[in-house]
Amino acid sequence: MFPDRTLGNPRSFKLRLALQGSALALLATAGAVAGTLPDAPAASGSAVAGSAAPVVLDAFSAPAAARPSFGGGGLSGGGTARRHRTPRQIAWQMLGHFHWSARRQFPYLNRLWGRESGWSVRAVNPYSGAAGIPQAVPGVKMATAGPHWRTSARTQIRWGLRYIHGRYGSPRQAWLHEAATGWY
Repeated sequence: MFPDRTLGNPRSFKLRLALQGSALALLATAGAVAGTLPDAPAASGSAVAGSAAPVVLDAFSAPAAARPSFGGGGLSGGGTARRHRTPRQIAWQMLGHFHWSARRQFPYLNRLWGRESGWSVRAVNPYSGAAGIPQAVPGVKMATAGPHWRTSARTQIRWGLRYIHGRYGSPRQAWLHEAATGWY
């Protein structure tokens, strides 16, 4: 791997990977199966056949719209395959479904669920039996929001946001209650 600093901005850089022979063939096969190999000379037959010249792939060769991002309105790219998203990314995206501004409400939700469960889908309070990211009591209540409530961050977050909407009106109000009383 070669760090390749661009001129003008000392904080920006690209990672480059030089591949030859069987490593390139393995990457080409994996990329073809996953559909992620960029349309570049990287998959050309001469390089795979074992020519001496290495093929260099930029780590960020995919267009910006295809890369996951955190901010704005969630993830962009919109392909048919579902990408792995962190619970925070899922929550950021879902805030808009409740007509809340993600930029305004997410910091409060992040503090709230960071304190309650550390954003862990498997979090369980041994004293109260509260479970999941939103710490539902009992945890089985989250089954009303979708399948696989024990392991699905999406289901747990959907249930938690519905709860916050119905009881407090917004993540900010839920956080203010949590900060004042120690629970929400």
